[in-house]
Amino acid sequence: MTERQPRSATATRARILDAARAQFGADGYDRTTMRSVAATAGVDAAMVVRYFRTKEALFAEAATFELDIPDLTHVPPERIAEVLMPRFFQVWEEDGTFLALMRAAATNAAAATTMQQVFATQVAPALAAVSPDRYAERAALVGTQVLGLVFARYILAVPPLAEMTHEQLVRWVGPTLRRYLTEPLD
Repeated sequence: MTERQPRSATATRARILDAARAQFGADGYDRTTMRSVAATAGVDAAMVVRYFRTKEALFAEAATFELDIPDLTHVPPERIAEVLMPRFFQVWEEDGTFLALMRAAATNAAAATTMQQVFATQVAPALAAVSPDRYAERAALVGTQVLGLVFARYILAVPPLAEMTHEQLVRWVGPTLRRYLTEPLD
């Protein structure tokens, strides 16, 4: 006879969030349901409702993540991409949360707001460390490059972009990031 494991609200909630992150990452916001998350987590759908109330609230919490952008304060301008891009690759390739958020942001206001918050609270302040002026505009321009790269490479899988190595992408994207962040604006 197997011993029954004690129930833990914390463990159940964590299992639900793990299942939600996986499903939002694989299936996107629209195709993920609270019932499917519950089934994956091995709980009744009522438990998902109990802990998160709505699909939007579940998504908002599942889509929360830390980019952990390295300190760029003493990074020479020509090395910015070498320092930033490996962290971005790690987030894009190892954490389905970001890609799920990216997919959902185009059609869901809550996802778009979450993406804007990540940008405003994590990306822009980190980039301000290497920008001589007009931090917000410069960070927004970097955002266009980085988000475009994510969308084209990981969501649309545009060849040959999807086939490029990390090193090739750093070499191609690096000068643009450096220009956006450090070159004088006329």
